[in-house]
Amino acid sequence: MKKCERLANVALAGLTLAPLIMKIDSNLNVVLTACFTVYVGCYRSVKPTPPSETMSNEHAMRFPLVGSAMLLSLFLLFKFLSKDLVNAVLTCYFFVLGIVALSATLLPSIKRFLPDHWNQNLIVWHFPYFRSLVVEFTRSQIVAAIPGTFFCAWYASKKHWLANNVLGLAFCIQGIEMLSLGSFKTGAILLAGLFVYDIFWVFFTPVMVSVAKSFDAPIKLLFPTADIARPFSMLGLGDIVIPGIFVALALRFDVSRGKESQYFKSAFLGYAVGLILTIVVMNWFQAAQPALLYIVPSVIGFLAAHCLWNGEVKPLMEFDESKTAPAQDGGSDDKPSKKVE
Repeated sequence: MKKCERLANVALAGLTLAPLIMKIDSNLNVVLTACFTVYVGCYRSVKPTPPSETMSNEHAMRFPLVGSAMLLSLFLLFKFLSKDLVNAVLTCYFFVLGIVALSATLLPSIKRFLPDHWNQNLIVWHFPYFRSLVVEFTRSQIVAAIPGTFFCAWYASKKHWLANNVLGLAFCIQGIEMLSLGSFKTGAILLAGLFVYDIFWVFFTPVMVSVAKSFDAPIKLLFPTADIARPFSMLGLGDIVIPGIFVALALRFDVSRGKESQYFKSAFLGYAVGLILTIVVMNWFQAAQPALLYIVPSVIGFLAAHCLWNGEVKPLMEFDESKTAPAQDGGSDDKPSKKVE
């Protein structure tokens, strides 16, 4: 069995142990959950072919500006419109998005038990009255969508913190798996921009914290605490996905050279250290902290130190994964071959 499928099975099995999560200290819960999600997402991102699309330097530069515009728009929506109305619309949106993300996360585990033609034959469906709009899917994807639909229905009706977290983890895993930075230069530009973005919106304005508290959707992970005044600790999904795609790039760089887990270990350790430092400072000052303030220097610093120690700055900086196929098969990326209308 391929490694990404084994990890998907571990993630699926972890859901059955969810009641035990409540007994773990919330700070430890944050670290373990975030690190596990990054680890799974990184290995699922390793494909037998290079990514068809990667982020450019220009897109990386614009990303913090686009993110700022969206954050400010949400702040204004919550300020001038009914919070219940905004969250009702967002619930409908994330209901559909959650089915897609959770189904894609479960699919590697489910399709191993289904006939091959269920995984390969495409079904093409045209929207009524809009024949130009086409959706393609396999029977395996339909099967995977069944538990995803019931789970999202539970989330929409109860808004339980555990349902919120499972959907959030699915979004994170899919984000790390699907998003490609292309090169370490682009990754450094993106992380540097979001480093400033996070500091500005958390320390210099009330916008980030206000939106995080008002936004009743799985854009953050919630961890129960024993503090009645602060019943949940929160970690934004961006604090997992953004550094996660950089750590995943380090893994794919290792795999492309046939040296799995060399620089990946440094980047992953940097992420864990940065996250722990965030929690320490947050508890010390009893105030919300921009996690990327600590995670970004830690991830880049650990990777840079390892790279300088090995004297491999040039190969790392010149790496472009859009032109480099991995040296080993790290995941199943089988393409459906037959279309059925």
